[in-house]
Amino acid sequence: MLKILKYSFYDLMRSRWSYVYFLFYLALGFVLLFLNHDLSKAVITLMNVIIVLVPLISTIFGVMYFYNSKEFTELLLAQPLKRSSIFLGQYYGVAGSLTLSLILGLGIPFILYGLFQSDAIWDFSLLLVTGAFLTLIFTALAFNIALSNENKIKGFGYAVLMWLFLAVIYDGLFLLSLIIFEEYPLDSFSLAATTFNPIDLSRTLILLKLDISALLGYTGAVFKSYFGTNLGLFISLGMLVLWTVLPIWRLAYKSKRKDF
Repeated sequence: MLKILKYSFYDLMRSRWSYVYFLFYLALGFVLLFLNHDLSKAVITLMNVIIVLVPLISTIFGVMYFYNSKEFTELLLAQPLKRSSIFLGQYYGVAGSLTLSLILGLGIPFILYGLFQSDAIWDFSLLLVTGAFLTLIFTALAFNIALSNENKIKGFGYAVLMWLFLAVIYDGLFLLSLIIFEEYPLDSFSLAATTFNPIDLSRTLILLKLDISALLGYTGAVFKSYFGTNLGLFISLGMLVLWTVLPIWRLAYKSKRKDF
């Protein structure tokens, strides 16, 4: 698996799209810090970009790489190699290269602007950790969708629809349900609904750390009132770990039983 991971990683690092992804975050970091010298406010602004953009790019990259390397994958499947090692190696290579581009692209401008001398270092570190989790989660979900659909058009369609649902539609349905059932106690429902969406979970995690009551929203306020700030952070991180492990497990399980 390590050899396949290494090949996939270097293959993507040679791709121009990886450099575009890296340069985009590099430019975004410098522009935000140029317009606003307050690192804490820059972290808040960056959160709104990362929460939506990282899942989208991870989903598209994951699906594109899976379908573009299909012939190479079939060649590997003819070799005496474990199926799970092939697909997990490719997945870790894609997710690793995207995570590295994200961390370096955002880390360089913030370090140059004196991140280590600022109190915002922990908030920024949590932002990078959350971005890495979202990359791992949505790349794994994209691989699962592509593995389950031989047709490229269907695979791309389902992948984009999944991102659209979790990033936009889910919040609309959630707010609509809160309005319709406002006469009922909805605290437990809100906690459960948040954990079923990694994007909402990541947003709540960052806002709990920043402790900005005006931006917490209903679910963030419920998290804080039920668990407190520190316990809420650990529970949110634990759920993100679970969101990461389950798609990876399904990818390994599905690859062993799929008829290629």
